[in-house]
Amino acid sequence: MKRFLWLVVLGVMLLAPAAVRAEYDFGDNRSVTLTTKAWDALNKGDVEAVLAYTNKCLELYGEEAKKMQATLTDYPTGSNQEIFNYWALNDVGTCLFIQGQAYQKANMNEEAKAAYRKAVDDYKFAQAWDPKGWFWKPAEAAKEKIMEIDTGVSYDFGDYRSETLTGKAWSALGKGNLAEVLAYTNKCLELYEGKAREMQASLKEYPWKSKEEIFNYWALNDVGTCLFIQGEGYKRAGKTLEAKKAFNRITGEFSYAQCWDPKGWFWKPADGAKEKLAEMQ
Repeated sequence: MKRFLWLVVLGVMLLAPAAVRAEYDFGDNRSVTLTTKAWDALNKGDVEAVLAYTNKCLELYGEEAKKMQATLTDYPTGSNQEIFNYWALNDVGTCLFIQGQAYQKANMNEEAKAAYRKAVDDYKFAQAWDPKGWFWKPAEAAKEKIMEIDTGVSYDFGDYRSETLTGKAWSALGKGNLAEVLAYTNKCLELYEGKAREMQASLKEYPWKSKEEIFNYWALNDVGTCLFIQGEGYKRAGKTLEAKKAFNRITGEFSYAQCWDPKGWFWKPADGAKEKLAEMQ
């Protein structure tokens, strides 16, 4: 019955857009305004409002977003302003993710997957700004939500930062949950391995001058650490071949990674990996 009612709501919104427009305040109709209103509606659990704001954003800016997407072969990088220059792409991709979230909360999983897939297929290089100070990727988050719907298994990747994923991987290792370890470490590798390789290639020795300098190599540090966590997870599970592969990747590909210990010092995952490999001989 709940699904039927929401389908009725959706049908009304698609067939009578003028009536829907009259009920909602679209403000200045800018994409950022519509996206913000969609987030607010999602937080309030107002699915109808989410659809109103996200569909308006798609209606007004979908084509411009596709043009921006067509100019790219990868995620835009550089300064925040350079990424913000792709405003239509970013907001349309984000609105589709919000729309998917709204459908998912209403147990309309097929509609949710359709919205998520559109974000992945048509606007995959969109980036969303988190007010806490970083960008995240709606298409990557959408892929995870599709998997969540299909498998019934859900992992909380938080803000998708490498630091967050590494912290969650450590917690999963402490619980002895290999599936979680692999989910968080593989997500970190998926998102940040390329950047980690760039940082590794720029070095001829371990950074050492200051804590700040070492932290500047954040992607290298977290990817190397995640591989160590992954190797240790496999080792504890008795999966020796997989453990050796993970440890060998650290020594061969990310040898200058360093990991901060909350007790107040850095340690080197490559050295730890060598010790673990020796133990398994």
